[in-house]
Amino acid sequence: MGQIRIVWGIGNASTEKASYDAALAAANVHNYNLVSVSSVIPSDAALEVTGTAPDLGAVGDRLTVVQSRKTVKSGETAAAGIGWARSKSGRGIFYESTGDTENTVRERIKTGLTAGKDHRDWEFLSDGDEVVAEADPDVENYATAVVLAIYGRSSPIM
Repeated sequence: MGQIRIVWGIGNASTEKASYDAALAAANVHNYNLVSVSSVIPSDAALEVTGTAPDLGAVGDRLTVVQSRKTVKSGETAAAGIGWARSKSGRGIFYESTGDTENTVRERIKTGLTAGKDHRDWEFLSDGDEVVAEADPDVENYATAVVLAIYGRSSPIM
């Protein structure tokens, strides 16, 4: 059985890219090359909400993720989130969203999960769950909120 971990981070810095890197560092995934995939949960995956990732492999390795990310300029609020719903068989879907507030992101996730479930002929167990991170405005710096679903451990990129 594989493991999917939900992690998140908030970062502030003088540039957009640096604030994103700071948010990844807060989630402890800043030393990997992230490879984004679409949002399907395999039936045999265990899902764990961890907040911060454990050591998942060597620096520079490839890490497979579903990612929600929002970066804003000074003085604005960034919110990012991932929601999920699982079927009786264990398979499921993620839905990623961003916005200006946590509530907006939660509403978008619920709407997106409903649509995603409607596209599948699966019997879902519940409405789903979500994790949302919100970066407060920083008058001096860019702010980034990031939430990731990490599939397993890293693998060599070369």
